Amino acid sequence: MRALTIRQPWAAAIAHGSKRTENRSWPVPAKHVGTRILIHAAASTYAAIGRLRVIEITGIEPDAQWPEARGAVIGVATLAGCHFDNECCTPWGMDGFFHWELTDVAALPEPVPAKGALGFWTPSEETVNAALGQETGVAW
Repeated sequence: MRALTIRQPWAAAIAHGSKRTENRSWPVPAKHVGTRILIHAAASTYAAIGRLRVIEITGIEPDAQWPEARGAVIGVATLAGCHFDNECCTPWGMDGFFHWELTDVAALPEPVPAKGALGFWTPSEETVNAALGQETGVAW
C-alpha cells in the first residue's frame, strides 16, 4: 500500500470535505490506478492561501470544521484514475495540472502519526495496520 502526503488544508478537504481531485504536476503511475492509498497530512501547511481557497470553494471555515492534524495519516481513498486538466474537475481542479481522481474516501476517526515524504511513499506495516484497522476493523 502507498501513501500520498498532502499539505493542509487540502488533506482535510479530501478526508473530511468534498475534494475528490488532487492536483499534481505528474501523472499517477498506471500501476497505482484502482488501488487504495493512505492520505497523509503533511507537517507543513499552505496557511492563509489554502484556507482562503477552501472557504471560497466550500463556504466553510476549515479550521473550525475539520480536525487540524499534521504529520499523520488522516484518511484512506481509492485512486480511481488520472487525467490532464480538461476543465472537468471544478471547483477543485487546477489548470495545467494532472487531476488525480479519488473515490471511496474515508476519514479516520483518529489520526495515525507518521513521517511523510514527497510523492508516493511506502508507509510502515505498523502505520498501514493502524490506519486500515480503523477503516475496516481488519489489519492489512
